This record gives sequence, structure tokens and C-alpha cells, in this order.
Amino acid sequence: KGSHLILRSTASTSGSVLASLDPGTSVTVLSTSGEWSKVQVGSKTGYVHTEYLTSTKPSSTSNSSSSTTKTTTKYVNVDKGSHLILRSTASTSGSVLASLDPGTSVTVLSTSGEWSKVQVGNKTGYVHTEYLTSTKPSTSDDQSGNSDSEQTVTKYTTADLNLRKSNSTSSSVITVIPKGTAVTVYSETNGWARVTVNGNTGYVSTKYLTGGATLNGKVTTVEQDYDISLSQLTNIEMKASPQTDTNNRYVRSDAVKKTSSTTGTLDGSWNVRDGAGTNYDVAETLPSGTSVTILDTVAGTDGHTWYKISYNKTWKNATANEVEYYLNPKNFINDPVSSLQFLKLSTTANIDVNEVNQKILAGKGTLAGKAQSFITAAKTYGVNELYLISHALLETGNGTSQLAKGYPYTYKGKTYTVYNMYGIGAYDGNAVEDGAAYAYSQGWFSPEAAIIGGARFIANGYISAGQDTLYAMRWNPSGAATYGYATHQYATDIGWAYKQVNEIYNLYNLLDSYSITLEVPNYK
Repeated sequence: KGSHLILRSTASTSGSVLASLDPGTSVTVLSTSGEWSKVQVGSKTGYVHTEYLTSTKPSSTSNSSSSTTKTTTKYVNVDKGSHLILRSTASTSGSVLASLDPGTSVTVLSTSGEWSKVQVGNKTGYVHTEYLTSTKPSTSDDQSGNSDSEQTVTKYTTADLNLRKSNSTSSSVITVIPKGTAVTVYSETNGWARVTVNGNTGYVSTKYLTGGATLNGKVTTVEQDYDISLSQLTNIEMKASPQTDTNNRYVRSDAVKKTSSTTGTLDGSWNVRDGAGTNYDVAETLPSGTSVTILDTVAGTDGHTWYKISYNKTWKNATANEVEYYLNPKNFINDPVSSLQFLKLSTTANIDVNEVNQKILAGKGTLAGKAQSFITAAKTYGVNELYLISHALLETGNGTSQLAKGYPYTYKGKTYTVYNMYGIGAYDGNAVEDGAAYAYSQGWFSPEAAIIGGARFIANGYISAGQDTLYAMRWNPSGAATYGYATHQYATDIGWAYKQVNEIYNLYNLLDSYSITLEVPNYK
């Protein structure tokens, strides 16, 4: 009471203010995307924060969830030597505003799901709620939390394994992870690993994790020759400003003027390298006064002590060494999971309908029982069935999104139920309505039509152009060999193709009957 909700012209705090809404104001919600809702109030249409809307009208004396919510003070609770990332949005893709030390005091403005909006000094941003505590932790304690700035590794389950909410056998089970599933491991402490798998984050016993994986189905490998050497391709890619989100960045210890045991500023302009020693490539040169976080202290190859550091950049310029590593197929082809970046997406997986419906699509909302539609889509447009299924599960939240369940779209006064299984045309800011409009234009009035019709759009972009592996989508070696420069590439992240394969592997791993064709580059 006494505060107001801002109606903005765009789904951003930088959008112009259209109105200031009193508590209890009735609004018509047109669509919701992320933390923003598109609403109509009288003759005005704009955007408001979804967390400040409620289905029941609050009384004028109620303690509503609007911006009048009382703030609380909490403290960063992560391992000594780790840091909690303050981000611009409630997402791990949000830009990094600051790196918070253990025990840092923050003012919690609001909490929604797994994220808290906090203020630290003059900065306001978002952090993972689970790494906040009401009591200030001792910086010498072995805290149980871990920040999202830590490096991750991929491991595989050796048995059907419970994913739990906390590191205890008495903690509730989030889901059961099938044997052989690839999981992203953030940390391992006292017999427990904090992992992410299929969009869920929790804890599993480390005794049931291994570094090795296998594929059950038939795997055929073919080579694709390119009239270009690996070093030539690396030089071409370096001119396209490739990016990396790695924290493998090092600077000599005498470059840093420490402000605490884990923070400091650069004392002068210094080269930052991809390894500890002057024989490693220079990633970039940072100016004097740049704030850095010290992640580790290592002995350099040149006899000096070096610091492994992070700084105020989520994305950094990749070095030639790093680019060549991800370009070189020999670094990935012998691993059953990472080799899937060479999966030829224009070839059929020869899946069994009943097996896919039972083992992959069961319980997946509108997608349940739709294996035959994916097979038809694959054969019609030449796109691998498992790739389509992986794409659809991701975009629809396992078949439960508004567009997956059927969205009422009104055109010229008549309402149609439309479906969109791959998020095609669903642009940020007005995703549901835009995705529905695209589905209407394509005649996707059933789940089957959306699955089959959407496959044509996916095929036309890269696969039909001959870039029919994740590796080729990212690097397009054929284009580089033909034109002498980088062209028609899906991403600037050098690890993009490598990062996509866990979910595809996990789908294949659930099945006994399938075939895989790998198309592996061969450079001169």
C-alpha cells in the first residue's frame, strides 16, 4: 500500500513509463514471457513484472507481493574461495554485474522461484536464492553452497539414481535419473555431487557417477574431406571474433594489487593468457585498475607465480589455442557423448515407435504418444527424429507450455486453437502471442501438424544447406574452405556444439533400438 506498479512500453526496466498502477488495479493479461507480462489497462497496453500480479484482488491492508514487500538482509553462503554471481536478469545467461565474496551482506528485495532480486551497494541484480542465508557464515567454515561461477564437468550415472533437493538421503526426491545419463557436475563434497540434468538441479551420490559412457545402438562413422588445413581454418575463425565463457584466464601475480585474499585490481595494463606462463596465447590486454577475482594460485611455466582469475566479463575473446581445440575432431570423436556433435542430422535414427512413446515421451504433456509424428516429420523433411524430439522437449518444457497445450489465437474476430512445438517465431517480449501468430499462419491446428510442419523450418535453416551436424552448424568448414572467411555460423561460442550433446545423448541412452551416423571432418 502506498507504492505503485509501473506499466512500461517494453518488457524491460529501460522501457518508457506508460502508467503507474495503484494496488488492486484490474489488468487483462494478454501473454506472459519470463518475468514480464503483457497487459491491457483501460486503453493502454504495456508490460509489468509478473511477480506483482495476483489472481485475487488484495485488500488495501493486505501484505501484498508488490514492491511494498519488506526487505530483508541475508548473506552470501558459498564455499571459501568461491563467489556468488550477481546477474542482470534472473537467468544464468544474464550479464555478470559483480562477483560476491562469501559472507557478503545483501538486501533481498524480492524472491521468485530459485532467484532473488537483491541490492549490493549501488548495484541491483539477481542471485540464486539457495546461496543466501539469514545468519552470516564464518569465512573459515566449509560451507555447503557453491556458486555458478565454478567450472563444470560431465559425468554419467552407473545406476538409476535419485536426484535430491539437498545433500542428504532424507531429502525429497526431485526425479529419478536413468542409468547411463549424462549430468553436469558443479561440485563434489562429502560423497555428494551437485548436478544439473534435463533442466533439474539437485544432489546425487558420487559413488554412482563415472567419467565414461557408452552407446547401445549401431554407430556408423563416415569422413568428410575439406580442402583446408586445421591451422588455416583456425586462422580464418580467429578473424570472426570467436567467444568463450571459460574462466581459464591467467595473469602474473605481481600484476594484481590485492584488496582481499581473493580480490584485487590490476596494477598497470597486463596481458591475460589462456595458461599460466608467457608461452600461452594472450586472450586480451586488460587496462590498469580492472577488478579481478582470484580463483587459484599456480606455478607458471616461466618460473613466476600466476593467478587464475575471473573478471567483469561473462564472454571473453577466445584464443587460437582454444579455437583449435574445439575445431579438432580428434579431441571429441572417441567419446560417445561429445562425438554426437558430428551426428548427421539429415539421417534417420530408425527408432521404434512404441519404445520412444514408452521411454521418452511418456508423461511429457501434449507430446506423449506422438512418436509417429516425429518419425513422419523426420522422413518428410530429412531431420533426425531424436534431434526433433530434443528440440521440442526443450522448447515446450516437456510438452507443458501454453503453445504445446494449444493456445487460443484470435484472428478477425474468430478464435482458433493453435500449437507450436519448436518455439518458431516466439520472440522474446511477446513469445506466446508471436508464436501463436506464426502457428496460425502455418495452419498448425493440431499437435501433429505443429510437429511435422515445424520440422520443415528447422531443416531449411542449416540442414538443407549441407550443415547437417552441430559441428558444421557452428563452424561451417565447407564455407570457410570455399570463400576463405567464416560464414553462415550458428553461434560465436566456440563450445556451442559441444554443449548441445548431453541432452541428445540422454535420449539415445534411453533406447535399445536406433542407429547413428557420424560425419567427421577430415582436414588436409
